[in-house]
Amino acid sequence: MRRLVFVLTLALLAGGCWKKRVKYLSQAEFDHYYALRPFMDEDMQKGFLKGKTEDQRNLYLKTHMYQEHPLWDLFYQYDEAQRAAIVAGEVARGWTKDMVLMAWGPPYDKKKLAGRQAVRSELLIYRFEVQEDGTVMVYDPEQGSSYHARRRFSREVTLDDNAVTEISEREGW
Repeated sequence: MRRLVFVLTLALLAGGCWKKRVKYLSQAEFDHYYALRPFMDEDMQKGFLKGKTEDQRNLYLKTHMYQEHPLWDLFYQYDEAQRAAIVAGEVARGWTKDMVLMAWGPPYDKKKLAGRQAVRSELLIYRFEVQEDGTVMVYDPEQGSSYHARRRFSREVTLDDNAVTEISEREGW
């Protein structure tokens, strides 16, 4: 029994070690990794972070697919200004759903909308926290809420036919 507990403890500790490799990424790698995480499952994230060099990690993104596109192309299909806006989280009208996901990650909640002019309408709801230093952070349910947040608000993003048509902000959650 002791051995089983020891082995399970080691497995749990080793399982999270790959996440620590994020701090060794260059700024460009960090930017595209975080933008692409919503399109990667845990195994894909591990595979990317296991690359020992930047070239190996970039090759991983170029050879692994999300739906029918290489992960690399999902981010690098946009020009430098658009990629900078994605990394900065500056979501704007006209953006696609993929761009919103790259900027803010998966939404806290989403709903289909009926009765609109579009063929397909969707509402993405994001929660945000403003830290004591003024930093705005997207709320991650897995991480939980910060006790140091001085303000909490939500943003609702309306997508009509895969394009952002409205962004509204509400105080609190």
